[in-house]
Amino acid sequence: MREPFRNEPFTDFTISDSIADFGAALRSVESQLGLEYRLKIGSDRIETTNKRKSINPSEFKQVVGIVSQGDTEHAHKAILAAAAAFEEWKRVPPAARARVLYKAAAILRRRKHEFSAWLVFEAGKNWAEADGDTAEAIDFLEFYGREMERLAERQPLVPLAGEDNELTYVPLGVGVVIPPWNFPLAIMAGMTMASVVAGNTVVLKPASPTAVIAAKFIELLEEAGLPDGVVNYLPGAGGDIGDFLVEHPLTRFICFTGSREVGLRINERAAAARQDQKWIKRVIAEMGGKDTIIVAEDADLDLAADAITASAFGYSGQKCSACSRAVIEESVYEDVLEKVVRRTAALKIGHASEQATAIGPVIDERAYINILKYIEVGRSEGTLVLGGNKRGGTGYFIEPTIIRDVAPYARIAQEEIFGPVLAFIKAANFDAALDIANNTEYGLTGAVISRDRAKLEKARDEFHVGNLYFNRKCTGALVGVHPFGGFNMSGTDSKAGGRDYLLLLTQAKVVSERF
Repeated sequence: MREPFRNEPFTDFTISDSIADFGAALRSVESQLGLEYRLKIGSDRIETTNKRKSINPSEFKQVVGIVSQGDTEHAHKAILAAAAAFEEWKRVPPAARARVLYKAAAILRRRKHEFSAWLVFEAGKNWAEADGDTAEAIDFLEFYGREMERLAERQPLVPLAGEDNELTYVPLGVGVVIPPWNFPLAIMAGMTMASVVAGNTVVLKPASPTAVIAAKFIELLEEAGLPDGVVNYLPGAGGDIGDFLVEHPLTRFICFTGSREVGLRINERAAAARQDQKWIKRVIAEMGGKDTIIVAEDADLDLAADAITASAFGYSGQKCSACSRAVIEESVYEDVLEKVVRRTAALKIGHASEQATAIGPVIDERAYINILKYIEVGRSEGTLVLGGNKRGGTGYFIEPTIIRDVAPYARIAQEEIFGPVLAFIKAANFDAALDIANNTEYGLTGAVISRDRAKLEKARDEFHVGNLYFNRKCTGALVGVHPFGGFNMSGTDSKAGGRDYLLLLTQAKVVSERF
């Protein structure tokens, strides 16, 4: 019997051997930059005339890879290849499908620093963030393999004399997987391989800024023995192939993580039945957040400042779970603000490849321009107390920015910025703080820092988010420990990394036999 699931340990970068090993991985990956990557449809590797350069956001003159781009003709071929592969893959026993995930996890574990190094160069993640991303990918593979084995067991039903009744979970069909760029290994691998272990086949359309990491994962799956056609690699612009993939009559489900706007469009497009479509398509969507940490007047203020700083500025605020709003009871407002400013000012900004870097670049020029525009909005909606500037050089660097005295319904308190911008909001009391926390259209994560049990229990009932944390940061969900997904416009509350997730990618079939 396979041992129980355990989360993959993070690398301790205070150990000299770990530092040396990671440095060697960075040098090895740097020597591979600039290579070309083709589509993979069935067994075919396809080079296209339309190509996209993936660049290093820390050094935007450095090309990470050159990736062929698919069009609607390629998308159609990819769906047909997935549909053909499904006829065989759905018959593979669940335990055998799970073994592919375990094999992939073992390979990824052996090559952990290598994949993390790709994350440093292509996603702009610092050492710790990259290591956490790779560890989470390993977790998803190990966890979903065990979950499929659990679902393949005899499921409990109420017995009925004279009948044998059996419930089994069968796969859906062809899925379109559209992962984000901010967790380009973990979320990409999680959504893809959850679909695969459930018996489905996939057309994977990676996020354009991080398509090389997805290409490397496709190579890993080949090494793990996954048959051709089960996962088809189809990079391409969402505007060119996104609607086509979602609307195709052979598409059975769509797994998406990204913006609210795109998620709603996918949901709308998927809802319409097309000619020759035999099912209602499922949409599994995680669409972002506007996440709040509440600090009560009785809180440990140093703990609060640590939690806010880590949650707001880890990976330059480019997490859907990031704290973008600190809501503080007014009696401790100035103290908490001062502590957060002091901690944030000490964070080192630099290239992601440098070990000492805490704040790396934002992902690309589009994000860079958008975040700077929001900072200008923030200057008119509050008082800038830290940051607010772009940094020189050839990378997309923005200083971690704190804006105080922001009104609860200001734009920077309501709209998802997805960058290193934190709004400080004053609350008259704890009830007012809860009202502010719930006043956005999102509902992904949140946290409360308080020593008062009554306040924590009130928040447990009334703070309306899918993942709520007490006396800790609001980022850093662990697979199996913190099943992850949000309410309202944050998505369909898919609870990735939880015991419910594979149920979204299967359908239950009951067979009853009268004796």
